[in-house]
Amino acid sequence: GVTNGAKPWCLFTWAIVFTAIMLIVTLPILTGGLLMLVLDLHLNTQFYDASFNGDPVLYQHLFWFFGHPEVYIIVLPAFGVISQALSTSAGKSVFGGPAMILAMGCITVLGALVWAHHMMTVGLETDTRAFFSAITMMIAIPTGTKIFNWLSTFMGNPFSTISLDIWYALSFIFLFTLGGTTGVVLGNTAVDVALHDTYYVIAHFHFVLSL
Repeated sequence: GVTNGAKPWCLFTWAIVFTAIMLIVTLPILTGGLLMLVLDLHLNTQFYDASFNGDPVLYQHLFWFFGHPEVYIIVLPAFGVISQALSTSAGKSVFGGPAMILAMGCITVLGALVWAHHMMTVGLETDTRAFFSAITMMIAIPTGTKIFNWLSTFMGNPFSTISLDIWYALSFIFLFTLGGTTGVVLGNTAVDVALHDTYYVIAHFHFVLSL
């Protein structure tokens, strides 16, 4: 955990709190999008049917507003588990605990604002692309903070004392760092268009989740 004065703060608990916030915010959007799709299919509405002035791109916006935060919904609890494993095995609090909590909060907010970087090929305007590209790259700041603090937790601990669970944690950190690096590359709009729907994106996603 993290000690802030006399109050213990559990990073795993904070990770679950931020995960719950993301679920509460994004799931209703997905539900609404799917409901509109069902209405189009069965009740002759035209939310997404371009033949009747509907907008098929609207469905992509609604889906990815949930779909991208879903990545962080999956990985944030893992952040909490890794933090607890490092803290327990090192016998001390995770380095920069309050910064770790702030980083998870920033990831929660920024992760909900970058959904359209999955949609660079649908004809978004240049300023819109620039906005989502910039926000995408900004996520590297809190994630980099977490990686730095995890590794700094080892300061003063000889490698000979590292247990098996720490090796698992280090493996996660390595794979997550690799995935994050490939994500910064995709933050560039031109590169994103070139690599859209390729195995590079699939590899990036799986490395981020350390699968």
